[in-house]
Amino acid sequence: MKSIFFRVVVIALLLAGCSQPVPQPTASPAPEATQTQAPTVTPTLTPEPSATPDPYSKYTINYLRSRKYGGGEIQVDEKAGQNSAFARYLIHYPSDGLTIHGFMDVPNGKGNFPVIIALHGYIAPSIYNTLDYTTRYADALASAGYFVLHPNLRSFPPSDSGDDLFRVGMATDVLNLIAILKEMGGHAGPLQTADREHIGMWGHSMGGGVTTRVITVSSDIKAAVLYSAVSGDEQKNYEAIGTWSNGQRGQDERAVATEELSLISPMYFYDKIQAAVSINHGLADPLVPVQWSVETCNELKNLGKTVECHYYDGQPHTFEGEGDKEFIQNTIQFFDRYLHAP
Repeated sequence: MKSIFFRVVVIALLLAGCSQPVPQPTASPAPEATQTQAPTVTPTLTPEPSATPDPYSKYTINYLRSRKYGGGEIQVDEKAGQNSAFARYLIHYPSDGLTIHGFMDVPNGKGNFPVIIALHGYIAPSIYNTLDYTTRYADALASAGYFVLHPNLRSFPPSDSGDDLFRVGMATDVLNLIAILKEMGGHAGPLQTADREHIGMWGHSMGGGVTTRVITVSSDIKAAVLYSAVSGDEQKNYEAIGTWSNGQRGQDERAVATEELSLISPMYFYDKIQAAVSINHGLADPLVPVQWSVETCNELKNLGKTVECHYYDGQPHTFEGEGDKEFIQNTIQFFDRYLHAP
């Protein structure tokens, strides 16, 4: 009996780790237990599949819509002039580690003045000047009672240079400016007379393209003027830029795949636009095809957006003479409709 009991105990110990219930001993003699050495198993780690970061994700509209902006302040460098309608100041502010310079026109009076962020087009950085050709438009808006902020977009002196594929860096500089304006507007300081709740944008050519991107990202813009603006389709832009620059610019953008371009190009996100939009283009523009503005106009209308479209007979890329006066009048009337409303 002792021998039978010993064998049963051994069998029970050998089977203790199994998931099946241990069978109960029977009266028949149990077989002799054979001791075998369990194989040694060396655990192995299964490597995670290597995820290659998307180098273009930071340029997409969805990424721009998801991130935060602001930090720092607008600072006045010097007063640059005064007339009966407004004072001009040279300014700078921080944007993602860069210092962006520019000027602001501040209407005389106590405020609250609606704000226009005005953006210049492309000029060779080697000859760019802070008070460039768009100064006359900023001055006209300030004379009409608008607080105008005019940044030198990144890489245009004396602003710092930085990453700017598809001009997304420039849009980031504007989005940081908007966030700073929302923080400082109405408080003691250089933006005390600025109405941070009524913000418009104005952009010419390249600056019009930056404006288009910004209004697909920010809901803080109530009204935007696109003046001879480049396309919302980045493939059309880089192809044209390559031609305009004799292949000196736009080569990095040419390497981006079509599916990536659909995430970067504003035209695929026009449904996000909340601003009223005024499109203005000269019918004699030899640089930016007027058809690009027609396409943007039609798409915004199809989406049910608030948009008005003006085409000017005989006007080149930058308007002249009576056509320019008409454009300035249309611009002021447009902003009056959408930035003075409750």
